[in-house]
Order: sequence, then C-alpha cells, then structure tokens
Amino acid sequence: MPAIVLIGAQWGDEGKGKATDLLGEQAQWVVRYQGGNNAGHTVVLPDGQDFALHLIPSGILTPGVTNVIGNGVVVDPAVLLEELSGLEERGVDTSRLLISADAHLIMPYHVAIDRVTERYLGKKQIGTTGRGIGPCYQDKVARVGVRVQDLLDEKILRQKVEAALEYKNQLLVKVYNRRGLDAEEVVDTVLGQAERFRDRIADTKLLLSQALERRETILLEGSQGTLLDVDHGTYPFVTSSNPTSGGACAGSGIGPAGINAVIGILKAYTTRVGAGPFPTELTDEAGESLRSQGGEFGVTTGRSRRTGWFDAVLARYATRVNGITDYFLTKLDVLSGLESIPICVGYDVDGERTDEMPMTQTGVHHAVPIYEEMPGWTEDLSGARTFKDLPANAQAYVQRIEELSKARVSAIGVGPGREQTIVRHSMA
Repeated sequence: MPAIVLIGAQWGDEGKGKATDLLGEQAQWVVRYQGGNNAGHTVVLPDGQDFALHLIPSGILTPGVTNVIGNGVVVDPAVLLEELSGLEERGVDTSRLLISADAHLIMPYHVAIDRVTERYLGKKQIGTTGRGIGPCYQDKVARVGVRVQDLLDEKILRQKVEAALEYKNQLLVKVYNRRGLDAEEVVDTVLGQAERFRDRIADTKLLLSQALERRETILLEGSQGTLLDVDHGTYPFVTSSNPTSGGACAGSGIGPAGINAVIGILKAYTTRVGAGPFPTELTDEAGESLRSQGGEFGVTTGRSRRTGWFDAVLARYATRVNGITDYFLTKLDVLSGLESIPICVGYDVDGERTDEMPMTQTGVHHAVPIYEEMPGWTEDLSGARTFKDLPANAQAYVQRIEELSKARVSAIGVGPGREQTIVRHSMA
C-alpha cells in the first residue's frame, strides 16, 4: 500500500485535521513530518467532541493507528506532555504514539529568544507564535541542536546545553537585557520531562520503511501550508521548515519513490494568520462575515485570521510545487447565503496580467486580484453527502475551482463533523 502526503495548499488552517482524520481510517500509520506546536489541527468526532492537536498526529483518535512524530518535527517536551495528558484524561488511547530519536527538542532558551526577538523587531515583526520554533530550527541547521535521542545520554545532553547557553545567555543578557538561564536547571527540567515519554523514542525511519515493505498505508501529515514553506512560500513571512511535499520525505525518512499520492487541502476561500502579503484579503464587512461564519480564529494562538476570496493563482502554484494529485476542499458550507462569489483567476502586477505566482517578493506585494464572479446559493449544505446533493451553483463553484487549480477535487467538507464530508473520488 502507498505512502500518502497530506498538505495545506494555502497559508495553513485549511482543515488538515478533518482530512487526516478521514484518511486515517484507511491508514495503519499517521506521521507528522515537520513544524512544531506553532500549528493546530481540530478534529470533530461524530459524537460532537472536538480535539485540538498541536504536536500529536490526528491519527491518534483512530483506534489501531500507529502515530509518529517524525524527525523533521521540533518538539517542546512540556507541550507534548500536556497534550498527552489532555488526550488521556478524555479517554483517548495514546499508547501507539512514537517519537523519532532524530527529532529536535525546543529548549527553554529557544522560547526565550523567540519571544524577545519578535518584540525587538517591532513593526518589522514576522508574526512568529513565540514558541521557539524558529530558534530551534536555526540551531538544527547550525548543527548545535539538541535531539530527542540526547535525552538517552545525560552526558551528551549536558554538554550540548552548557555549550548552547554560553552563547545564548550572552545574547539574552547583553543584547536584550533579560535574565540568563541556568544550564543545570534546564537539564534537570528536560530530563524530568523525558521520564514520561522515554519509552516512546524510536528509530521511526526504520519502522516506516519496514511498514512500506509490508505494504501498509502511511499518511504523512504536514502542518502550516505551502505558502508558509521556507523555500516556496511568501518569504520572509514563512515558517522555518518545509510543509510542502518534498519536506514529507526529508521529515519522515521515506524516499520519494515511496509516495504515490499528494493530497492538498484547500479552503473554499482563503485565510492567513500573521504578517505578509495577501492579494485577495478583505478588510470590509464581507471579510468579517467570512471570519465569523467560518470560525476563523487560530487553534494554537486564538488570533483572528485574515480572510479573503479564493485565490486560484495560489492553488495552481501549490499544485505545481507539490505535485498534488487530489484536493480536499473544506468549508464550502461557509459560503452559503452569498448572492455571488468572486474567484481570483489572475493578478494585475504593475499594469501587467499574470496567471502565475509572481517571481519576486515585490511582485507578490504589488499583486492586485483579477476576479471572476460565480453565482452563489442560499441552501444549507451541512446535510449533503453526495456531490449531487449540492445546489447546482455550489457544484459549479467546485468544478470551477477544480478547473483553475489543475487537480481534481476529490472530497468536500460541508461542516466541521467527521461525517460532514462528500467523497467524489478515492484518494488512497
């Protein structure tokens, strides 16, 4: 059976948790391959219970599935333990969660530096969540990071923390006028936390390879979205990792030949959290209505999301960069009641039309959307379970998105519940 990559095709918050939950029923393994607790997935079960997950893969709610926090993820031990406790208190079996020995740890000094740096930037802020994600990835690339496997060797852990704080404390104290951290205290805290998940540490790259040899299905789950990718997103207003499909290989240890489907998640409109360009952004009553009707507030931060009309330029770009084979379109129901619905089909950049993502940062910032109007609908979509159940105008809207995005729309979300999904084509 295949390895399937599930990615956000916009700026994140597209509804990946719902899609992962649906596809997780077909998988034996669900792997989170990048990012940290700066992103959140919400899954709503048929009984109405909703779960907000930040580090742990969404497959944790599906019995019998082995869940993996992959080597490309950065892990805050305190957040991991809090999330595990929260799930267990609600009766969720977490015994099938594994953590890659090669994943990197977010240390207290990463969080301290992240928060003070963002405040220091003032109006030039990137919009980080202040959870230490960026500084942790910086240390990883600089080859001075602390990995999960270091928790199994106290001597190595202590050496790494002491060496890191020789520099980090200088930065905190002399540049930012903050209190330095004590190396002994940091080590003791992290080792104490590790006692509660030490038995979950594993060579997950080997285990996933063996699973593919047994022809088991692996679902690779990214966080954030394509336009937040550090290489392919709207740089510098991006995350510090690769949410795109290429990142799934690097962050899990599965080679490209093991992937046979890439499923992109699209909202029926567009949202973004934090700073950065957003060509179709709405700052009027229509934007506020989308925010209110769609519940557009961050799972992790609670911040209001910026809202705008569907952007087909971004969708085509996501299809191309990721090699998307299928789309899962979410929140179509939010658009009910609109007389007409604009779709951005291209940009005007300094007087010239382009139907593709501008090459330069300046071009993206100058992009003015070119809209095509689609007729709206008034019907409630929440009870639709087949494509034919949708009003004709809703069907036409989906088909136009499919045509413009250059990949088939294989599933449609018409509400937050697990069962509120229309499946048009098999995605496995």
